[in-house]
Parts: sequence; C-alpha cells; structure tokens
Amino acid sequence: MTDIGFLGLGIMGAPMAGHLLDGGHAVRTAVHNSQPAKELTEKGLEVLGSAKDVAAASDVIILMVPDTPQVEHVLFGGDGVAEGLSKGKTVIDMSSIAPMATKEFAKKINNFGCDYLDAPVSGGEVGAKNAALTIMVGGEQGVFDKIKPLFDLMGQNITLVGGNGDGQTCKVANQIIVALNIEAVSEALLFASKAGADPAKVREALMGGFASSKILEVHGERMIKRTFDPGFRIELHQKDLNLALQGAKAIGVSLPNTATAQELFNSCSAHGGAAWDHSAMVRALEMMADHEVAKG
Repeated sequence: MTDIGFLGLGIMGAPMAGHLLDGGHAVRTAVHNSQPAKELTEKGLEVLGSAKDVAAASDVIILMVPDTPQVEHVLFGGDGVAEGLSKGKTVIDMSSIAPMATKEFAKKINNFGCDYLDAPVSGGEVGAKNAALTIMVGGEQGVFDKIKPLFDLMGQNITLVGGNGDGQTCKVANQIIVALNIEAVSEALLFASKAGADPAKVREALMGGFASSKILEVHGERMIKRTFDPGFRIELHQKDLNLALQGAKAIGVSLPNTATAQELFNSCSAHGGAAWDHSAMVRALEMMADHEVAKG
C-alpha cells in the first residue's frame, strides 16, 4: 500500500483517484472549492485542510489541475505541496501544462530531495472512468519504474518519453493531432450532410476504411447525435493549443493548421461554448455554412 495525496478531483481526477483507492492504496486530498464526491469518501478518501498537509502525510503526491498557474500555486503557493515535502517523496504532475515551466518545477522539487515526474494523460472522461488513459511520462527511469504500478491502475498505454518536460511536450503533440482530427471529421461530415447524404451512414462507411479513427468513432457520433456535454471542454483544449502555438513560436516552427483549429475553438467560445465538449468545434463550421450536420 502506498500513501498517496491526490490534488484535483475534477471530471478526470475523481475517477483516477477512485482507481487508486480500489487498488488498495491510502488516498487523501485537500478541500478547495467543493467537497469530494461521496463515492470517494465512502471508499476511504481522507480529506485534509491544505496541500501542505496532504504532502506531509503522503509518500506520493499527484496533481491533476487545469493549467500551469494552478500547478505552480498548488506546488509553491502558501500552504502548498512544497511546504509539506521531506526527502524521498515523489511529486507527479498529471495535468497538461507548459513543458518549460515543468522543467523549472522539477528542479525546484528536486532541490527538496524529492523526485518529480510529469505524466499528462489522454483519453478524456471515458478513459479516466475506464482506467484506460494514455499516460505520457517525463522523468528518470528509476522513478518511473517505482511509480509504474500506480499508473497501471489508471491507464493502459504508459510510456516513459524522456526527461522532465518531455511528457508535457508529448501531450502538446497529442492535442495538436486530436484538434486537427476533430476539424477534419467536422469538415467531412458537414460536407456530406449539406450535399444531401445521411451523415450517420457516411460515418458508418468511413469507419470501415482508411479514414477510420477514434475521433470519427466517438466525436463523429457526438456531432451526429448533438451530444456536446463534456467530455473534454473546449476551453481546456484552447489552453493546450496555446501551449503548442507559444512553444512553436519559441522554437521557430510554423503550425498553420493548429492555428486554424484554435480559431475555430475561439469562435465556439465567443458563442458561449467554452464549456462545450471539444467535438463541438463542428459548430463553428456549421455557423459559417448555415447548416447543421444533423438535428439532435
């Protein structure tokens, strides 16, 4: 049994913590904006007063919060994780944040005599609930090997990509691919629908060919059934694409289609859709076409 602190019990963090509890580990968290789900407390989740308290009581501290500023605050703010650390503990950031900031955070945590892994995930709410997440890890091999049994409780495709920051770089690359695939499926189904074809039948046919993808399977169905409750919110994917575009500028790389996908997300957000599922990118294209893929 491992003593685990888990900070960030949102749409994905809550089921991830649940799997760790189911695996027989002691898990504790700190109260922030709301109480944890009753299901978790019934499984034995302990609730403490601060991130500092959680870190002091845990051997492994996992973060699953929205963005770089939140990670920095939870780690180094008042009553933060750093104040509760002692030599030999391991901090794991499973949020999706800036790779360069991650490298700096890792150095600071290492100075406390503690290990650091960045381990962002892909798979969304469904992957979190089914313990089927893809986990992209940056850090040292020995630390990864020690923590791997915990990752196994939350995911299926778990890869040590490289050193600290490389896990986050991999996640940014993942989000570029996902966004561009959503855009492609959106355009294809919108084209088919406005041309008079049944988009459900078109999707069914494409699922058997070279155009088949997880995005076509899951998000194509969302577009047809008009089920845009998250999922993975557009505002979070906007954050990830900002990381991609800012990083690309820093290293002198052009990402023109990533920029286009971001503008489509921006359009959705401007129309009140920041909290829509990211499959709702199709709605930006629909507004330009004055046509919906399907009627819900």
